[in-house]
Amino acid sequence: GPGAALQSSPGAGGSEWGRGSLCWAVPRVAVSWAVGVGPGSSSREVIILLNSACGDSDGVCVFKCLVNRDTEYCRLGKESVLITLGYNSALLQFNTFSNALKRCCNQKKEDSVFSQRTDEASAAQYFQFYGCLSQQQNMMQDFVRTATYHSAILQNHIDFKDKVVLDVGCGSGILSFFAVQAGARKVYAVEASAVAKYAELLVRRNNLSDKITVLSGKIEEISLPESVDVVISEPMGYMLFNERMLESYLHSKKWLKSNGMMFPTFSDIHLAPFSDEQLYMEHYSRANFWYQECFYGVNLSSLRNAAVDEYFRQPIVDTFDMRILMARTVKYTVNFTEAAEEDLHRVEIPFVFQMMQSGLIHGLAFWFDVAFVGSLVTVWLSTAPTEPLTHWYQVRCLLQTPLFAKEGETLSGKVLFVANKRQSYDIQIVAVVDQTGFKSGNILDLKNPFFSIIPLARYNQALAFHALLEGWFE
Repeated sequence: GPGAALQSSPGAGGSEWGRGSLCWAVPRVAVSWAVGVGPGSSSREVIILLNSACGDSDGVCVFKCLVNRDTEYCRLGKESVLITLGYNSALLQFNTFSNALKRCCNQKKEDSVFSQRTDEASAAQYFQFYGCLSQQQNMMQDFVRTATYHSAILQNHIDFKDKVVLDVGCGSGILSFFAVQAGARKVYAVEASAVAKYAELLVRRNNLSDKITVLSGKIEEISLPESVDVVISEPMGYMLFNERMLESYLHSKKWLKSNGMMFPTFSDIHLAPFSDEQLYMEHYSRANFWYQECFYGVNLSSLRNAAVDEYFRQPIVDTFDMRILMARTVKYTVNFTEAAEEDLHRVEIPFVFQMMQSGLIHGLAFWFDVAFVGSLVTVWLSTAPTEPLTHWYQVRCLLQTPLFAKEGETLSGKVLFVANKRQSYDIQIVAVVDQTGFKSGNILDLKNPFFSIIPLARYNQALAFHALLEGWFE
């Protein structure tokens, strides 16, 4: 429309897809406008300068719109589109209309790295899960997690002072608030789930709209107006790699300055053989349900072997006493400042354990640590069984057949993580006692773990009660 001007983010082609007027639902303001989007873009942030059409006003307002295939909109008639942007809805009334918005919102999956590697149904389930405030609360109430991030950022305040920060998968935006507390000049908080609208609300209610900009979309598909000095994120899943969020974290480095920082900086995943006869038998006995020959008159026994195979494909999420470990741990490091996304498509961890005790080896136990390497201090977040429990717990993978080894003998083999499109990994374990040649292994599905745990909140309450009792009897 007359007087409308268009600014697009760097690299935008600026091809126009419509002219007309815009009406906000509240307040009712009409403005003339024009929007452009670059050809072939899967998403583009456009900044439109709009001339007010209300009364004698000559004021100019600024309207930001991130358009991609996740944008909520519906077409009203031949010349109007109702589009939802955060908490606002706008009616775009075109004088001339094309289908560019529809084309933009229906981009093929292949347009983004995330879509190429992710099954659509898995992505929908994933973002629905993290779009719930209850799940955000579960993570925020993990004291070890939240307090460690707070300490890592605030204790390295000089790395954030007057800096531009990118928060990848911001969720509620809590890490973005920490960055501002440390002195960040600007934070771009990127979140693809529906919780982005709540993050935006928190930003507004905390009067930080000038400091924090919430961008609704995937890091692989959004555009930033500038490069950043620091990338912050909480991308770790069970066994570190689950959910494949680490790849999105690494992808975000395309916006990082050459001397920029990553928080967290690197991670160590630890593994060790364990002996736990009770766990093995409990897991095995779960399949005995299918051993029944007369379940309401139906013989189920033909499915028992299939049930055993399925149950043993499940990694077990729980916690345990370190005394069940039979050897010192092997460590595998992922340096987030150096690693590429492709490095996480296939992760092979070779191991050689020298047995510190004799007994049956029932499987391998896993946990991870991450380090925040700042200019002032390095802060560690550990999920080890010797440390306070986190919502990541620890993970154990059973061997299909236990192996016997004597003290001093060696157990060698490898753990292979192969990424799949369900935002997880298939895990192959091969292990052999070198002195006897006895061999075992397993193939597990990290997407489908077995949760043999009590809720973290109840666990912490039990610890507090135990400490209270100890205080009474001292």
